Amino acid sequence: MKALLLTHGSRGDVQPFAALASALAGAGHDVVLAVPASSAGQAQAHCPRVIPLDDGTNKLVDDRAAWEAVERNFRGLRGKRLGLRLLRRNRIAMARVFGDLAALAGQDDADVVVHQVNVPGHAIAERLGVAAVPVCLQPFWVPTPSFPDPLLPFPVPAAFHRASYATTRTFVRALTGSPRKFRAALGLPRRRFAHDPLRRPDGGPAPVLQAFSRHVLPPRAWYPEPVHTPGFFFLPPSPWTPPADLAAFLAAGEPPVYLGFGSMVGSDPARTGRIVAAAVRAAGVRAVVALGRGGIRPDGLGPGTFCLTQAPHDWLFPRMAAVVHHGGAGTTAAALAAGRPQVVCPFMFDQPYFGRRLAALGVAPPPQPLRELTADGLARAIGDAVAGTLPARARELGELIRAEDGTGEAVKVLEALTTADRRAR
Repeated sequence: MKALLLTHGSRGDVQPFAALASALAGAGHDVVLAVPASSAGQAQAHCPRVIPLDDGTNKLVDDRAAWEAVERNFRGLRGKRLGLRLLRRNRIAMARVFGDLAALAGQDDADVVVHQVNVPGHAIAERLGVAAVPVCLQPFWVPTPSFPDPLLPFPVPAAFHRASYATTRTFVRALTGSPRKFRAALGLPRRRFAHDPLRRPDGGPAPVLQAFSRHVLPPRAWYPEPVHTPGFFFLPPSPWTPPADLAAFLAAGEPPVYLGFGSMVGSDPARTGRIVAAAVRAAGVRAVVALGRGGIRPDGLGPGTFCLTQAPHDWLFPRMAAVVHHGGAGTTAAALAAGRPQVVCPFMFDQPYFGRRLAALGVAPPPQPLRELTADGLARAIGDAVAGTLPARARELGELIRAEDGTGEAVKVLEALTTADRRAR
């Protein structure tokens, strides 16, 4: 099997595809992985053939006005003005990404295109005449009658659960622009359902991989065929030697609390840093603070705190007492697999959903949204995370997460699909 894998976004968007590429290569298949240029080095460690794409919206990470729009939830006159500016800049940035993606239609030896659901890989697959398999990293892409679109800020009657998922598709299209130009660039005709990645060109349901665990979903969640939810896509473990100062810090006392917000920057990193420093002092815990891309400024952090720029989550998190993070799908998955209680400080998009789900699962206190974050509130949440029933429940859920083989099961799905596709031809 020759698989073309397409993804875009931050580390949390790239790493699951690198994990799938590694599993496919390990099963003897040929893999080409297209990722943002800034993530190409990370991806090459797991896939021998990597195609860099324009970084697109990743270049906007330091746009403080964009972060302010998100934190205001696009409310008020200023929030709406900033939101319109963000939409325009986002579309311009994604146009360059789509241009690089269109060039991939020349990969005429692919047997299947596996793509992040918000990347138009289904159009490339249609141009190549092969199957497309969208990958969903969050549970707000595939409509289900079991619960409404998790991005909705208000409840809806059960009869409207499936219909509510149109809101996410509309929002994503507003951010990325109309897909008609992309199809025209590929020479594809207009047709019904052309812009729906969850449908095949003939209108039938496309096979879908949901790269998360069924254990994080509400009870008795149901999805139609052919939707597969095999578990999170984790990279295979690899040895990593920590710097001597980090190893010494970990050995010098009780397990610390991790605090880091990944690629989330926010509109005022200095304020976030002050809140984190005060919360750590008030909670009376040792801490490992990941500075990330500048979302937490290190000013004011005391002697019981170790600052780092990066460390593998699968190595670091099992050594923590709790994990405080932004609620991105990748970090959430890593903390769940480590069996550690969490505190979620959501910034935007899917992060409030994961914050609510982790609290409902009993592995985290109620989320602490960034725009409402205070030192006292964060300190109380940290204290709740490291005490009571949360650590035991986190260990229990971690065992269930680790028992799943997300990438292994995904490889089997893709093998069966391409075999059936060859027979049908």
